[in-house]
Amino acid sequence: MKLAIIPARGGSKRIPRKNIKPFCGKPMIAWSIEAALESGCFDRVVVSTDDAEIAEVARQQGAEVPFMRPAEFSDDHTGTIPVIRHAIETMNSQGRLVEQACCLYATAPFIRAEDLRQGLDILQGSDVDYAFSMTSYAFPIQRALRLTREGRVEMFNPEHFTTRSQDLEEAYHDAGQFYWGRADAWLQGKMIFSPTSLPVMLPRHRVQDIDTPEDWVRAEWLFKAMQAQLG
Repeated sequence: MKLAIIPARGGSKRIPRKNIKPFCGKPMIAWSIEAALESGCFDRVVVSTDDAEIAEVARQQGAEVPFMRPAEFSDDHTGTIPVIRHAIETMNSQGRLVEQACCLYATAPFIRAEDLRQGLDILQGSDVDYAFSMTSYAFPIQRALRLTREGRVEMFNPEHFTTRSQDLEEAYHDAGQFYWGRADAWLQGKMIFSPTSLPVMLPRHRVQDIDTPEDWVRAEWLFKAMQAQLG
């Protein structure tokens, strides 16, 4: 079975109730659910949550909530892999064995069905454990700056002060949208960011972390601009 798992706990603090807060006319989580259903990749699309209201919204948007996430996997310190492992183990115990599972974040409104299909194609067409969304940094990380305790400025890599930007190696980061993985990789807790993974490259304009109210406003601006261009 190919399983989509959307983690959506109820305890968001910086943006209260952000998983179901309206975003461009729909509950935020609806965008991830719709992309998963539209992709045609999955036998089941489930939401892992500890919150009854989130569970109800998820069902209204077409996802399943066949279990409630226990408290030990719902605090501020629980990582993604334990949450996905719990979901796979729970679904396996209910009868149908999971072969591939894709973690989709609930706050990823820029996620697209075709990207999910590409991730599955990459996973099935290779011997890797994971395929996940990735994008490039907009600025060379080798020229990054830090503030000292005294509030002064220094470079992380001062040896690159005079290096031209075009001569520096390009760097990439997790786009924070989805992670396809083989069930055994999730269950064994294998690290996602490793040589046993392959990327699904996304353009930077379709990548936006949404962790603060300012992030939310910027994401809505970008989303509306993209929708206007498409329509």
